[in-house]
Amino acid sequence: MQKKFISATRDFTTIENHIPAPYLRRSFTLDQKPTEAKISICGLGFYILYINGERVSKGHIAPYVSNPDHICYYDTFDVADKLTAGENVIGVILGNGFLNCPGGYIWDFDDANFRTAPMLALELSAKTENGEVTVCADGEFLTHPSPIIFDDVRLGESYDARLEIDGWSMAGFDTTGWTPAILAPTPRGEMRECTAEPITVYKELKPVSIIREGDAFVYDFGLNSAGVSRLHIKGERGQLVTLWHGETLRDGKFYNDNIRFYNPGSDYYDDYNQTIRFTCSGGDDVYEPHFHYSGFRYIKVEGITEEQATADLLTFRVMSSELKTIGGFKCSDERLNTLFKMVKNADRSNFFYFPTDCPHREKNGWMGDASLSSDHTSLIFDTEKSYREWLNNIRCAQRLDGALPGIVPTAGWGFAWGNGPTWDSALFNLPYMLYKYRGCTDVIRENAHAMVRYLEYIMTRRSADGTVAIGLGDWVPVNKNAHDYDAPLALTDSIMVMDMAKKACEMFNAVGMTHSAEFADGIYRDMRETVRREMLDPDTLIVKGNCQSSQSIALYYGVFDAEEEAAAFAHLVRQIHEKDDAFDSGFIGLHCIFDVLARFGEYDLAYKMITRDSFPSYTLLIDEGHTALPEQFLDNTHAPNSLNHHFLGDISRWFMTRLAGLNVIDAKTVEICPCPVYGIDFAQAYYDLPKGRASVRWSRDENGKVEVDYTVPTGVTVRCWNSSS
Repeated sequence: MQKKFISATRDFTTIENHIPAPYLRRSFTLDQKPTEAKISICGLGFYILYINGERVSKGHIAPYVSNPDHICYYDTFDVADKLTAGENVIGVILGNGFLNCPGGYIWDFDDANFRTAPMLALELSAKTENGEVTVCADGEFLTHPSPIIFDDVRLGESYDARLEIDGWSMAGFDTTGWTPAILAPTPRGEMRECTAEPITVYKELKPVSIIREGDAFVYDFGLNSAGVSRLHIKGERGQLVTLWHGETLRDGKFYNDNIRFYNPGSDYYDDYNQTIRFTCSGGDDVYEPHFHYSGFRYIKVEGITEEQATADLLTFRVMSSELKTIGGFKCSDERLNTLFKMVKNADRSNFFYFPTDCPHREKNGWMGDASLSSDHTSLIFDTEKSYREWLNNIRCAQRLDGALPGIVPTAGWGFAWGNGPTWDSALFNLPYMLYKYRGCTDVIRENAHAMVRYLEYIMTRRSADGTVAIGLGDWVPVNKNAHDYDAPLALTDSIMVMDMAKKACEMFNAVGMTHSAEFADGIYRDMRETVRREMLDPDTLIVKGNCQSSQSIALYYGVFDAEEEAAAFAHLVRQIHEKDDAFDSGFIGLHCIFDVLARFGEYDLAYKMITRDSFPSYTLLIDEGHTALPEQFLDNTHAPNSLNHHFLGDISRWFMTRLAGLNVIDAKTVEICPCPVYGIDFAQAYYDLPKGRASVRWSRDENGKVEVDYTVPTGVTVRCWNSSS
């Protein structure tokens, strides 16, 4: 595809000065209906494509979100059935996307080198019996402002239906007043066709309640998720309807301060917080945002009458990347079934091309969030295409010295703060999960050089004692400031480096890269020795920090020798009992602790901790009305952070692999290892391996005897593990 871009203008939207999203149209003539026709389009930041008035799209907010200095994504469509003999019209609307997002100022996107007005590259090729017609992005495209007078992927969208232009993308339209497009600066990134799944609607929700709040009305959709609100209204011409999207109520009233943008230098941001402003045409209007999506459960509607405040006014169109579900769980405890659904909802809410940290305020591809969630997410969804595409962007973001940023895509932010080995481990964990669960080896070769570069880099960041202590650690511990973790940073960082090297060695050996495998194995052994020397009391076997996180992380990642594990585990159980059998960890510790408890036979204790009837507890989240997972376990004395994060969702892996007992060792090996906890009568799980579905179910009869049934596809090895041993 040609790397030739056009724009409607060189002016771009700021928070103080709104530039409407442009219409672009180009007409051309065919002497007969084509036998073949394809169009490739790269609309930066986002595009909506029309052929002869018919929308052509893979889904919401296209193309793939990226740093255009690295990669410019395009999509290709077969449009032969949409073209005809005579005049044909290509129509495009361009949104700001990540190319120009004033809502991203916190992460320096407002100062990005690539920031500019939206731009378009396009190629259409149509074959007829008489030859071939080609149309490219050029000065023959005409432009005009659209009714989208403001759009920002984070802040919201404003639309004036009075400015709609009927027939603008169809043949026979009068283009008087339209102006020619101009040549745009060429982005530095490579042109690449997107292979990741599109973002699509997977269900629609109607409000479960409507509550009056002063002159406004608060709509509750019963689910905190992600997508867009569709507005259907017959209003007075010029009537302004404002939709504020939020996650929660406080004292029974709409509340969105927990996801609000604050900028001490500008008051404008007070008016933008996932905010949709719609001006009615005076007719029967149906509208949904074009270049924005929100994370929400509640919508506060201002500017409507009581007669207009009906259930048909708003529909929640729930969206995510079009991921196929390949794993599931169910048991006799409905609380756990609900928690599994909450994890799945949080995963989908935060999967828009790549894993994001939250679907409302940030929408960033935080590496640590994705890394620690990759295990459980890969058990529930087929992530191969999306992970591999995001890894392309991660490699592009890697600095020449091997360092990685905390977020991808980035405009350069995230190297000085927000990264470190736990976050950087996404470069290793994503390929490893695809290798482990799907048997994918190409992804290892694609990322091998980047992994080696990173290991070389991180060895230069060691302290005098050989440990690594940079970036972020056991983030968001229970009821504390996010960075006040008990597990020392030098412990978690050093163990993460150890784990990355160990996984790299396994992956490199799998593809015959023996020299690189030896290099990685040397780092693994060196770092493990360092952790044991600097972080482990050889007499007591207590890990520095003397906390649940430190002890469980060290047990999970193999710091202890086999003969030491029983004594080390006893310390973990003591630490848990000292907290009244409550977990007291950050997100790394919560990734490890329940699996460790089950591995050493204390699965009843793990179940008790998950289902406590007092804080902190996972099942208490259900009682509090949560439908996704929060960013952190905070009691009622603390203001809420985000209520839709995914990185505390590793309990779903515990449900499937430990409680139900379907432990996928690799793409060709399954371990059957049920943990029949007291209080549960049955548990079952399935996972669709590349060779077919594997499933397990255990049940307890009236005499307490447990029976286990399982199925695996032909060609898959089965191992059985006695959970009571």
